[in-house]
Amino acid sequence: MKAVAALLNEMRDAGIVADYALFGAAAQMRYTEAVATLDADMLVAVPAQARLDVLAPLYAFCARKGYRPEGEAIRVGAWPVQFIPVFSPLTEAALKEADTADFEGVPLRVVRADYLAVLALSVGRAKDFVRILALIESGSVLPERIKELAERHGLFEAWLRFKTRFLDE
Repeated sequence: MKAVAALLNEMRDAGIVADYALFGAAAQMRYTEAVATLDADMLVAVPAQARLDVLAPLYAFCARKGYRPEGEAIRVGAWPVQFIPVFSPLTEAALKEADTADFEGVPLRVVRADYLAVLALSVGRAKDFVRILALIESGSVLPERIKELAERHGLFEAWLRFKTRFLDE
């Protein structure tokens, strides 16, 4: 992950991305026990462009650095990295509020646990519900905080369904 962090910081410094943050299962491992994942999902804010393929500059930058596409990802060391452009007010807020962690001496922006939970809630797959429960059980996020963010981002009904199904006795 150190090589991934270095690459993303270099992309930000070069203006290829305005900001970035690790999210998804790889980010969850900062807050809970290790989970199985095949890749690192990287949320990115890209400068406004008049082009259809907003990720083309990222892929070109990676190619110049010797990193090549592998399916939907770019392999950086041991990690296939998927770049996901900010696509909603929720992902924009998650990126803006991300923390900076130290990864073997290299800063790496990581989405906070509360936003990881609400992002998982917004997707709503079974594995996403497991992620939310793991974040709550680890003490990384309180249900009240998930409720607050869910309300703010139009997911209150999804929160109520989740709470009723998994948290109410």
